[in-house]
Amino acid sequence: MSNSEKIVDANGVDLCVETFGDGADPAILLVHGASASMLWWEEELCDRIAAAGRYVIRFDNRDTGRSVSYPPGQPGYSLRDMADDAVGVLDALGLDRAHLVGRSMAGGIVLLAGLHHADRVASLTLVSTTPGGAGLPPMSEEFTRYARSGGPDPSDPAAVVEFVVGLMRVYSGGSPYFDEDAMRALAWRDVAHTGNVASCLTNHFLIDVGDPIGLDEIHAPTLVVHGERDPVFPLGHGQALRRRIAGADILVLDRTGHELPPPVWDVLVPTLARHTAGRFR
Repeated sequence: MSNSEKIVDANGVDLCVETFGDGADPAILLVHGASASMLWWEEELCDRIAAAGRYVIRFDNRDTGRSVSYPPGQPGYSLRDMADDAVGVLDALGLDRAHLVGRSMAGGIVLLAGLHHADRVASLTLVSTTPGGAGLPPMSEEFTRYARSGGPDPSDPAAVVEFVVGLMRVYSGGSPYFDEDAMRALAWRDVAHTGNVASCLTNHFLIDVGDPIGLDEIHAPTLVVHGERDPVFPLGHGQALRRRIAGADILVLDRTGHELPPPVWDVLVPTLARHTAGRFR
């Protein structure tokens, strides 16, 4: 059950944060990727993780949801700033350490946190993300066509919702788990939750991501979670992460794309609970 959302001062900016479960349990901080507010970590999923004995935190990154926003096309921050934001959320909640879960672009965010704030990171979980670099399988043609097709008019909520639903359909990679009605309902909630839709749609794609992260310098216990059918970062990206981070484990989600649909939660949640069950280092 949610402990309600609130605005906190984290790393010097206002971020919207929501928690689930008992604050005495080990903390898991969920960080989402480009243009996605915390609502894309569905409330039921957060409740399930909390029921497994974890204190779950989700938050709106800059330029999403109710958090601070910047003029469209002018993000005043970098990916490293977003990593510092994640640690700032822990500061705002009075937490010394947490298990960090980063999805898609946020895989880079939590890896940077693991590199620059190693004492605050109990473990890492990298969902549907990539190590970057040469020699990895390319994005699917369907995804690249959609990404280049031009975005919706941000002042037209219905157009934004249909664009997001279309994107989620492409993200599914043909997965039988894609639920169009559920995605449309979630997209409508997200549009209503978002203070600056134009900035949300554009700014994360313009930020400075910095130099490639030295994965051999990551020492936190790491779990890679990757969909078998991911069209954005095909499975080879997740397998490369597992190889390049010492001791990393991998969970491959059958028939799943660039997403975490409800049918895989029965596998995901207990795996995440086991991964985060060790004592903090």
